[in-house]
Amino acid sequence: MKRIVFLTLTTLALAGCGDDVGSKAWCSHMEQTPKTQWSSDNAMDYAKHCLMGNEVGSQTWCQGMEDKPKGEWTANEATSYAKHCIL
Repeated sequence: MKRIVFLTLTTLALAGCGDDVGSKAWCSHMEQTPKTQWSSDNAMDYAKHCLMGNEVGSQTWCQGMEDKPKGEWTANEATSYAKHCIL
């Protein structure tokens, strides 16, 4: 129960921090950003989430997270899951 409360509070606190990497809004923003301003991490995340149809919050992404052992989730994945797949 404490974990759910913690995830919910964390999600609400981080909700105003900008678009989640890999979300539809983030992908749109990256498409408008000149590629010369992308970092290598941005390029890898863009390819992983935007080009391969695995956007954060999509049904495919949520299902993949449900299949992944919770102990292997990163903090960002847990926050994004709570924000996009539960709430």
